[in-house]
Amino acid sequence: MQTGPMISEPDSVLLDRRDPDRNMARYYRLDIVPDLFGGVVLIRNWGRVGQRGQERQHWFADRASALHHQAAWARRKQRRGYSMVSGMVVP
Repeated sequence: MQTGPMISEPDSVLLDRRDPDRNMARYYRLDIVPDLFGGVVLIRNWGRVGQRGQERQHWFADRASALHHQAAWARRKQRRGYSMVSGMVVP
């Protein structure tokens, strides 16, 4: 049961970059999750498709700051050739 307000912004963004000529298949995932102390965590996970990959976590006091950084990382990766998976945001 959800006790807080409904949130319309995406919690997860999934990007990928594929180039068969270079044998490249990579993913980049940006998740926003609440922490136990009332803040939020932006979790960045990336690597080769089918592998576990690497992960970094960034803590924020509020959701707006986390969303700002999530959007900035997504733009940065799109400039590097990543694209949204199926043009959708993962719920």
